[in-house]
Amino acid sequence: MLEQKRLIAEFEEQSFTKIIFPHKGTDWFDYIDEAEKNFIAIINTIRKFQSVLLICDDIHRVKKYFNSEKNLYFKEYLTDDTWARDCSALCIEKNAEVQLQGFTFNGWGGKFEAKRDNALSTALQECITTPLNKSDFVLEGGAIDCNGKGTLLTTAACMLNPNRNPQYDTIEITQKLKNFFNAKHILYLNHGYLAGDDTDSHIDTLARFLDKETIAYVQCNDKNDEHYHQLQLMQEELQMIAKEQNLKLIPLPMPDACYYDGERLPATYANFLFVNGALLVPTYNVKQDEEALAIFRNYFSDREIIGIDCSVLIRQHGSLHCVTMNFATGVSISC
Repeated sequence: MLEQKRLIAEFEEQSFTKIIFPHKGTDWFDYIDEAEKNFIAIINTIRKFQSVLLICDDIHRVKKYFNSEKNLYFKEYLTDDTWARDCSALCIEKNAEVQLQGFTFNGWGGKFEAKRDNALSTALQECITTPLNKSDFVLEGGAIDCNGKGTLLTTAACMLNPNRNPQYDTIEITQKLKNFFNAKHILYLNHGYLAGDDTDSHIDTLARFLDKETIAYVQCNDKNDEHYHQLQLMQEELQMIAKEQNLKLIPLPMPDACYYDGERLPATYANFLFVNGALLVPTYNVKQDEEALAIFRNYFSDREIIGIDCSVLIRQHGSLHCVTMNFATGVSISC
């Protein structure tokens, strides 16, 4: 019998969301109170719809922030940082059963310390009973997006960067992605970036699947914006891909520039998060927030659209999708 395997899409039914709570050993130290409030708001919103597995340095400390433990599960583990998306295993459906495929996380190409974060998926086997397959291939969760039907979207700047898997060439990396996920199409974007992004242009900051046949992407129409040229080229690439793959495109506005300590931050509405029955959208206290929310509300008739202020999150160069990881139905928590 032929093996049936696929990478489960994020818009499919979920079991829970994993979040790593900030602590003083992370880069949030200088404004830890603000960061904690932001994370608490995200967690409380998600647990209205599904369970949250909360990784924390001190369970007793973190539990005090919540009025109840409804839909909350706690696992004590000291992490390097809080970017749950990138140091997590991915959900694979293999012969009608869900498995976890783990990868190696090297701190976005060796930019930051990541040994403890890299070991997190293995440590979680104490409370996630679903089988874990681990690979030495370097891959972050935010680097890929899929439609659940064999099409994978990524960026060449990240996926083909020699700071990840220098031992492999483009053909070999492409074949490995096809093998890991039984993917039919690996779609590389060769253009597009956000200022302040540490990840070498993760796809989850630029373009994402809304469903099996629709991609939402960041559009820049301001010729005076530093992103204009690259995002225009990315848009042209996506238009060609959409024509070839019979996909639809939904442009998202580019937020007004957000700064912290004089540095432009990678604010993006493409960093949205699917949960059961809702779509959570990062907002940044700029005029484009309402436009972005309206686009999603117009598109989804079966999901509640909720904006979450992520203006604190982007100080550390990530947003809503980056600090969360979804696990598909079929993955269970035992802690």
